[in-house]
Amino acid sequence: MYKRIRELREDRKLNQTQVAKMLGMSQTGYSKYETGENDVPTTILIKLAQFYDTSTDYILGLTDFTEKYD
Repeated sequence: MYKRIRELREDRKLNQTQVAKMLGMSQTGYSKYETGENDVPTTILIKLAQFYDTSTDYILGLTDFTEKYD
């Protein structure tokens, strides 16, 4: 999961500060999600999936399809 949220961010050429701002948190706090130092809370997981227009299953590594389910 941690690798995927980093890849989603990098694919969109965003930095950690930009994503952290969207989430309403510090860059340091967000960085800890990408490194796996802190677990990603469900509310943040949902916000990331919505922001990147993908499914939580993709972020969690349960599927390799980035498209959301209908």
